[in-house]
Amino acid sequence: MRDVLGELMAWWEAGETVGVGTVVATFSSAPRPAGASMLVGPDGTAVGSVSGGCVEGAVYELGQSVVESGAPVLERYGVSDDDAFAVGLTCGGILDVYVEKVSRDTFPELGAIAVDIEAGRPVALATVIDHPDPAWLGRRMVVRPDRDAEGSLGSPRADDAVHDDALGLLAAGSNATLTYGPDGERRGEGMRVFVWGFAPKPRMLVFGAIDFAAAVARVGSFLGYHVTVCDARPVFATTSRFPEADEVVVDWPHRYLDAEVAAGHVDRRTVLCVLTHDPKFDVPLLEVALRLPEVAYVGAMGSRRTHDDRMQRLRDAGLTDEELDRLSSPIGLDLGARTPEETAVSIAAEIVARQWGGTGHRLATSSGRIHQDPHVPR
Repeated sequence: MRDVLGELMAWWEAGETVGVGTVVATFSSAPRPAGASMLVGPDGTAVGSVSGGCVEGAVYELGQSVVESGAPVLERYGVSDDDAFAVGLTCGGILDVYVEKVSRDTFPELGAIAVDIEAGRPVALATVIDHPDPAWLGRRMVVRPDRDAEGSLGSPRADDAVHDDALGLLAAGSNATLTYGPDGERRGEGMRVFVWGFAPKPRMLVFGAIDFAAAVARVGSFLGYHVTVCDARPVFATTSRFPEADEVVVDWPHRYLDAEVAAGHVDRRTVLCVLTHDPKFDVPLLEVALRLPEVAYVGAMGSRRTHDDRMQRLRDAGLTDEELDRLSSPIGLDLGARTPEETAVSIAAEIVARQWGGTGHRLATSSGRIHQDPHVPR
């Protein structure tokens, strides 16, 4: 929903009614992740995508139908001999798409949720998408970590169960369809609830105010990270040199990282790119970074010689082999990169591969599923 929120809010604020189709579950090699949404606007406009083109037409028609009837629908799209080139997924995947009618009357909470998302405040939205009792369908509950939940899914037992699970998904910044018994029983089936976890953007911390850092900051911003560039040298760490970064900090890298960890600003989605390749900066920094219990990625730039010297210095500092194994060094995948921009792409490629369990090999020379299960949720 985040990708289409601007258009959705414009129609919502104008008092219009919109059909919203959302991917709530995927199986096999589905092209779009859970949470991807498509809008059917009041003027007939289609915004967003649920499948990259395979079933958009069918979802568009269903969205129009749902706007007319007002009744939400959960539809499964998959490949078969009959529908592979009609409304199925020619990639062989399966999508569950939940289609609902959204307006000020049907979804009054949307305005406050949009404000939270825009401000970077964590908020989760739980929606009943399947239930034996049709009266439960479409019921919503808004979950925030610092206050009581708003709304009800149908019973206190269901609300309590989903509230706890939604907080967990929110902490991970991920979306999921959860299954319960009809009254929220954890050991049961019948009720399915989709939870959007709108967490703040994951962070990319780039250490070293060099030309490669500017390129990495651009790619990181493109990938949806909140990018911070940090360097101890004020003459180099300036906003004019890093216009794509969300913030530029002048501080010793290890001291800044320590402070961010203490403030709770580093989590399991955070990626750290150490580009200083100067031992007086990167060794103290990596001593902190590699001892963190949970971060998504730690990479350090440098030649093979620099890498060997760095590893010996870190061993001398007392880091264990297990801690050192967490370091991606030299940073990036082997793409033959030469320029800062090419190097930034190789770093981004390694981050994406680590996040989603990719191998980095050419798909043309591999077999099996293209999309693997994620190792680290976003």
